[in-house]
Amino acid sequence: MKVTVDEDRCCGAGSCVVVAPDVFDQRDEDGIVVLLAPAPAPEHRESVREAASVCPALAIDVDETA
Repeated sequence: MKVTVDEDRCCGAGSCVVVAPDVFDQRDEDGIVVLLAPAPAPEHRESVREAASVCPALAIDVDETA
């Protein structure tokens, strides 16, 4: 799995951080997503999928083939 984020699309809602705090964080100054683990460990993959699905800006892309 490979995860990418589009910082320009991110609205700073923080849903991803709540769902997958080991993979996502937010910048203090503006709340924009910070990707901590572009290739998350197997135990975090389900929460990453959920984070992508609940992102209101659709700023998270999950490539299952990588």
